Parts: sequence; structure tokens; C-alpha cells
Amino acid sequence: MDIPKEILLVSGVTSIFIITGFLMIVATGIIMLVLVHQKKQVQYFREREQLKIMFEKEMLETQLEIQEQTFKNISQEIHDNIGQVLSLVKLNINTMNGEDAAALNEKISDSKHLISKAIHDLRDLSKSLNTDYVTEMGLTRSVEYELKMIQRTGIYDVQFKTTGKQYRLEQQEELIFFRIVQEALHNIIKHAKATTITVEMIFELQMFTLKITDDGAGFDAGKLQLNNYNGLGLGIRNMRNRAKMINTEFTIISKPAKGTSVMLMLALQTPKPLL
Repeated sequence: MDIPKEILLVSGVTSIFIITGFLMIVATGIIMLVLVHQKKQVQYFREREQLKIMFEKEMLETQLEIQEQTFKNISQEIHDNIGQVLSLVKLNINTMNGEDAAALNEKISDSKHLISKAIHDLRDLSKSLNTDYVTEMGLTRSVEYELKMIQRTGIYDVQFKTTGKQYRLEQQEELIFFRIVQEALHNIIKHAKATTITVEMIFELQMFTLKITDDGAGFDAGKLQLNNYNGLGLGIRNMRNRAKMINTEFTIISKPAKGTSVMLMLALQTPKPLL
């Protein structure tokens, strides 16, 4: 039976409309996908730029805090150590007796020794006045210098240990690590009531580990397992946030009357040049 031409024409037109409609839907879908992808790309680059700005801001704040803490240390060192040494030299000079040759020679010798010590300490301080001294000295020497400042107070038994062949980290990593160490030492001095402070650096091929341990009062660190830092002060939160910035694992182990241990572990993406 022959199909009328009118029906075939209508059927053909209908098919064209259906195909055209389908193609339009597909085209609209593709355009929507492209627009969504572009929107996500723009959002990604915007978030990336914001993270970069935040990181640079945090680095600047870290450098300023290091400078501020350094100036406080220098002020205290001049007052407590160099000032005291020069006062002893002055006392020796004021009490010198030319009639007692043996005592005079002893006081002159003591004064020379004290002045040499003051000069040596001033040279160390002059290095610290350079705001980039952490970058120049490196993390190991910078931390060692901080611990020597604490040791000179005579209040703490300070121990510094290194394991493995030493290497330098990236500049940003060293600055963040150093600031975390400063923050941890500040917390120990302010809150821990400790007598012993131990800092250990472990240099491995694929991992750098830094531990700061004290034998002080400690605290209940249980809630830290739940990422609950409320009531523990800004210090711990700052240390955690800064460690996170450089993809470093941050752990605190502490119990009341059992001391506290802060551990930082940085996985190394590429081998570091040895010192």
C-alpha cells in the first residue's frame, strides 16, 4: 500500500524537528558543561591565589614574630649576661690594689677573660640583629642559639641532639619550623614549670623530624585527638596551623605531671643537599 506523500512529508518534518531538538539539547548540555568547567577553573585559580596571599601574609607575620622574639632575647641577654659581665669588670677595676701584685695580676687576668667573653657574646648578638639570620645560619644553628640563650638563665637543663647527616630545608620550611620551636619554648617557659628541655632533630632521607620535650606539668592532651584545641591557648593552635601550611604532621603527647612532647614530621619530596 502506498503511503501518501503528505504523511511522508509530515513524518520527515517531524523527524527533522526531533533531530534538531536533540542536537540543541546536546549543544546546550555541552555549553553548560563548558561554562561549569570554566567557572570551576576560575574558582580554583581564585582560591589558589587567595591561598598564596594567605601564605605570604603568614610568612611575613612569622618573620615579624621571629624578629620581635629575637629583639626580646637580645635585650634580655644584654641585661642579664653582658651587663653583668661588664659590671664584674668594673668591680675588678675599682678594687685593684697596686700594692698586692699577686691579687692585681689575678684581677687583670679575670677582667681580660670577662671582656673576651663579653666581646664573643656581642658578636653572637650582632649576628642575631640581622633579620634574615635564620635563613643565613640555618635551622639547626638558629635553634641551637635559642637553646643557649635559655641555658644561660641557669634555670633549665637544656639538651640538643641531632641524628643523621644534616641538610637544609626550604627557606619557608625553616622559618616556619623555627617559629614553631620558639612558640613551643615560650610555652614551656611560661606554663610548664619544667627543669629539663630537650630538642632533637632527626635527618632521614625521606623524613625530617623535630621533637621538643620537657619534664614539666603537662596537660590532658586527649581532646587534641578530636582536633579540639579550645582552652589550650593560641600557642598550640598557631603551631598546628603553621605546621599545616608546610604539610608537616603536628603531634602533641602530654599527660598531667608527665611533661609534654611536641613532634613535627615533614615528608621530603626530593632529597636535600647535605651540609
